[in-house]
Amino acid sequence: MGLVVSCLTSCCASCACEACRSVAGGISRRSARIAYCGLFALSLVIALIFRELAAPLLEKVPWINTFTHVPDKEWFETQAVVRVSLGNFMFFLLFAVLMVGVKDQKDVRDSWHHGGWLMKFIMWAVLIALMFFLPNGVIYAYESMSKFGAGIFLLIQVILLLDFTHSWNAAWVQKDEKFWYIALLIASLFCYMASFTLVGLLFHWFTVSGQDCQLNLFFIVMTLFLALAFTVISLHPKVGGSLLPASVISLYCAYLGYSGLSSEPRDYECNGLHNHVKAVSSGTLVLGLLTTVLSVVYSAVRAGSSTALLSAPASPRAGTQKPLLPMQEGDGEEENDEKDEHKPVTYVYSFFHLIFALASMYSAMLLTGWTNARSDGSELIDVGWPSVWVRMITQWVTAGLFIWSLIAPLILPEREFY
Repeated sequence: MGLVVSCLTSCCASCACEACRSVAGGISRRSARIAYCGLFALSLVIALIFRELAAPLLEKVPWINTFTHVPDKEWFETQAVVRVSLGNFMFFLLFAVLMVGVKDQKDVRDSWHHGGWLMKFIMWAVLIALMFFLPNGVIYAYESMSKFGAGIFLLIQVILLLDFTHSWNAAWVQKDEKFWYIALLIASLFCYMASFTLVGLLFHWFTVSGQDCQLNLFFIVMTLFLALAFTVISLHPKVGGSLLPASVISLYCAYLGYSGLSSEPRDYECNGLHNHVKAVSSGTLVLGLLTTVLSVVYSAVRAGSSTALLSAPASPRAGTQKPLLPMQEGDGEEENDEKDEHKPVTYVYSFFHLIFALASMYSAMLLTGWTNARSDGSELIDVGWPSVWVRMITQWVTAGLFIWSLIAPLILPEREFY
């Protein structure tokens, strides 16, 4: 019987290894970026699973549970999430450093970026596992760093959104057809309707009658004011802007307002959603994670830009057009076959991996509510005053960058922005 079990185990292991090799071998140069995105998404799933299941196990680890009085369950949940994030961060940071200076496909590091997926997966899994052997002091230091790294990622996310809206508007305007102008108008009206509807709901949910909700009222009025300001500035004759970017940014600011206010503590008297704690927390989490994944995927695509900031200096594909923002769309095409091996790379590999490293920090903050692992946590994800202020400050930074993108050509007329 033991021999049969041994044979079956060996057979299963052999099949599993063969399957891994097949999957790894099937990842071509064209699909490499998708594979990295999938690896990042898998890290989020693992962090969520560990957050829910790993706490009882971490309580038994002597170099983690070094306390005379055992911390609450939430402390161990935060530890699990941050340690998974640190392993993911180390993996992408390592590749970001290794890929610095790769300019063409004859560089041996080009093959490191696109190939060796079985070894990469093993390395990634080992790094995450090793993080659970580190002392708490290292985790505390990384968690403090993550707050800054997550802020940088949020800034990049905002820049990408601004670039996307301007690129979207320019693409439809350049078609110079009645159908596309109507489409622009419909899309703009839809975004405005969604924005003002959401602002109305914020007034209903977060300005509770009989309570002193001046702070919430300020946040909501500011959100409404920004939407109106975007519209007025965009329509000013000297600016010559368009309603579509203004409406999209207005909707995003309204979402940030909702995300921030819904992150208020559940016992806060002005949080009208306290009767729907689980639903609101789950919805916020899903939206936050979806936004994170989409941002990383989009940033990976945009990393194929041909501007001086993001592309290899020697690339002949680089255009002469100066970008409105640091991310201006290029051809973004992947290398195809072996015949291209001496051609310049079409995007900066080090920046590509750096985006994922920063996103790892952001996902850790999202899953722990931007709180400190040394203090008592909350049973809810992304809840607490730190989360509120991060969202609202992000809203204001978004507004500032968008307004700057509109008025910069007037302030700096000698520069070419379009």
